[in-house]
Amino acid sequence: MGRTANICVSAIFCLAAGSAQAGGGAIVNASIHTLDADNPGAEAMAWDDSGRIVYLGTAEGLNEAHPDLEPTDLDGRVVLPGLIDAHGHVMGLGLARLQADLVGADSVDEVIERLQAHAENLPEGAWLTGRGWDQTRWEGREFPAAADLDEAFPERPVYLVRIDGHAAWANSAALDHASEDLSGDWHPQGGAIHRDDDGQPTGILIDTAMPFIADAIPEPSGEEREMALDLALDEIARYGLTGVHDAGTSLADFTQFRQRDEAGDLSVRIHALADGDADMLDWLCDNDPFAGDRLNARGVKLYTDGALGSRGAAMLADYSDDAGNSGLLFHSDEELRELVDRVIGCGLQLGIHAIGDAANRQVIDALAAVGPDHPDNAGRHRIEHVQIIAVEDIPRMAEHGIIASMQPIHATSDMRWAEDRVGSERLDGAYAWQRVLDADVHLALGSDFPVEPVNPWLGIHAAVTRQDLDGNPEGGWLPGQRLSVYEALRGLTIDAAYAGFAEADTGSLEVGKFADFIVINADPYKVDPADLSEIEVLKTVVGGDVVFVE
Repeated sequence: MGRTANICVSAIFCLAAGSAQAGGGAIVNASIHTLDADNPGAEAMAWDDSGRIVYLGTAEGLNEAHPDLEPTDLDGRVVLPGLIDAHGHVMGLGLARLQADLVGADSVDEVIERLQAHAENLPEGAWLTGRGWDQTRWEGREFPAAADLDEAFPERPVYLVRIDGHAAWANSAALDHASEDLSGDWHPQGGAIHRDDDGQPTGILIDTAMPFIADAIPEPSGEEREMALDLALDEIARYGLTGVHDAGTSLADFTQFRQRDEAGDLSVRIHALADGDADMLDWLCDNDPFAGDRLNARGVKLYTDGALGSRGAAMLADYSDDAGNSGLLFHSDEELRELVDRVIGCGLQLGIHAIGDAANRQVIDALAAVGPDHPDNAGRHRIEHVQIIAVEDIPRMAEHGIIASMQPIHATSDMRWAEDRVGSERLDGAYAWQRVLDADVHLALGSDFPVEPVNPWLGIHAAVTRQDLDGNPEGGWLPGQRLSVYEALRGLTIDAAYAGFAEADTGSLEVGKFADFIVINADPYKVDPADLSEIEVLKTVVGGDVVFVE
C-alpha cells in the first residue's frame, strides 16, 4: 500500500521500498528515539504485515523473537516517530503548486516578474492566480492595488491570495467579475473592501470579501485536482510527515481523499476537519464520523477572525499601528454559540480558527457555555493558531480541556512586525507556547502549509530558537517562550496524535502502534539548535510502507 515519492537509491534503504515486506519488516543498528517515556530508546524495531510494531529493543532480542525477518541495517542512523502536522491544508498545498508562487517576493515588481513567467504557460483568457505575496516584506509595507497589476495584465483577470490566505489582491479585469458592486462604504460581516477616496475598490479584499471575486474563478478540473493531490502527497512524504490534520476539508476534498484511501493509495494519515458550516458538515451530521484506513473525519473547522498581517485578527483593543481598527469578528457571540452547539451536538470535534485576543476569548466563552450541554461529546476541542491571547485566558483553556493548535514558524515569520501591530504589552500572550504548556494545556504543533513551508524542521528550529534562519534576533524573540527539542517533537508527535484521537495508534514508537517512522541524517538532541533547520529526511515509512526514500 502507499505511494513512493522516489526510487530507492541507497542499499541501506532498498529493502521494502514502496511496500512492506511480506510478513512485516524490521530495522537494526538504528538510534531510535521512541518518544515513549517508559522505553525511550532502542536499536531495533520490527513490525508485522498489518503495519503494527511487534518489537522494540536490541538486535539480539529481535533475532530471537523474529528470526525469519531480514532486517534493514540503518548503519547507526537516527529514527523518530513519524511527524504529524496538526494544522495543514493538503489540497491547498497541491493547488498552490499549480499556481504562481509569490512566497518571498520582495517587491511588487518581483511579483509581476513571477506572474509574467507563470502566464507564459497559460491559455489566452485564463485566470492568472497565485499565492504568497506579503506586503510586509516590501518597502513601505503598504498594501498593493489593482493598478499595480493592470499595466502588465490589462485584460487577463489576476487574483492573488496573500501568504496567510486572509486577503486577496485583484486587478481591474478580475474586479469586473465581482458578484457584488464593490463601491461605496459597505463591508461584509467579517471582511473588508479597501477603497480609494471616491469609494471605488482598490483591489484588496479581506477575509469574507474575498469570495466576491474568488467565486468567479473556474473550479480546477478533476485532472488538475488529481495532479494537485499527487504533488501534495509527494511533498508531505518528502519532509517526513506521516500524518496531517487537514484544516478545512471540503466535501470534494474528502471524496478525493476517500477514493485514494479505499484504493490503498493514500501515503499519509489524514485527520479531516470539515470546512466550516458547509456541505462537509452536513454530510458528517447525516452520516456520523468517518473512519477509513488512513483517513478519518470527525471534526469541523470554524473561523472567528482574520489574520494579523492583514489586520483582520480580532483584538480586544485597537491595533497599535491602526487606530480605530480592532480587526474582524466573523460571528456575533450568539451566532458562534449556535454553530458550536450544532457541531458538538453532531458528536464532532471543533477546531476553531482564532488569532486575535478577542477571537480567542470568544471561542473559549462559546466552548465553556455550550460544552456542558453535550456531556456525551468526546471533546478535545481545539483553538487553531492562538497567536495573540490575553494571558489570563490561557488557564481557561486548560479548565475547559481546550487544545492549543499552534504553528511555531508563524512567530519567526511575524516577529518583524508583530510588535508594531499589537504593542509591547500584548506580546506577553503572543505565540506563547511555554505559557500554554505551563498551564497544562495540550500543545499540538503544525505549520499551516502552504501558508508556511511544509518542512517541519523549519518549525522545530523556530520553536527551539525563536530566531530566523540567519540567527536573528540574537538570543531569540521573546526567548522565554522557547521550547526544548523534546517539547517541540512532542507537539508534532504525541500531542498532535492526541489532538486527532490517534494516540493509541501513532505519535510514539511502541509495540502495538503503527510503524510510522522517519530516518533522518542527524540527531536533533545533539545538533546545535541553529542547525535544526538543516536536518534532512532520508526515509519516510507509514504503517511499514516506505512512502519516501531520499
